[in-house]
Amino acid sequence: MTFSALAVVTLTFVLAGFVKGVIGLGLPTVAMGLLAVVMTPAQAAALLVAPSFLTNVWQAMGPELAPLTRRLWPMLLGICVGVWAGGGLLTADSGARASIGLGAVLALYGLLGLTAVEFAVPVRLEPWLSPLIGVVTGVVTAATGVYMIPSAPYLQAIGLKKDALVRALGLSFTVATLALAASLVREGALQISVAGASLLALAPALLGVVLGQWVRARVRSETFRICFFAGALLLGAHLMLRTLLQ
Repeated sequence: MTFSALAVVTLTFVLAGFVKGVIGLGLPTVAMGLLAVVMTPAQAAALLVAPSFLTNVWQAMGPELAPLTRRLWPMLLGICVGVWAGGGLLTADSGARASIGLGAVLALYGLLGLTAVEFAVPVRLEPWLSPLIGVVTGVVTAATGVYMIPSAPYLQAIGLKKDALVRALGLSFTVATLALAASLVREGALQISVAGASLLALAPALLGVVLGQWVRARVRSETFRICFFAGALLLGAHLMLRTLLQ
């Protein structure tokens, strides 16, 4: 990796960690979106494995973990099935389709965040909707490296309280990260050298998280949240148009 590429990767993970520190999410979304500008989505996803896994495990830990696992296991299993079914999508066509898919997911994610659309899912629908959401999330993860859609809106819609929601998101993201890592290993995109670089990326990501938490205590997180989702929308549109016009 050249010095310029290393600088881009380092600054990207600092920024991605910063966003997570301020609003509690967005590390993989920001990192995938920015890294995909300078490398293939598969390479970006491979670099994200260690920072995503460790920060999400930390987020998932808490007294709510066991009951959440019992409630959400159909969705978690569905994520694994979806990633397995979508294996190869991230590396197909030298990443061109993945770039378009990633751009579409980022744009949709930004649009949902800016409009603050809220959904409500009755408990009686969870037994069949949960695994379906999991499978769709898994396929989207396998195709784009981003696992926010539709799992995050779904978890917000089933009525979890604030702390439980944070833990549930961390649990979902942890499973998606592990499933994606296994898929990347199978496809040859996650090798020992890449795994080492992924571990090194953890340091700037954690630095960004600490800086973001410091800023969160001093500025309105809602203002930053609007800027974040607007940025996701614009970055997603840029990725789609850049790939389509090549």
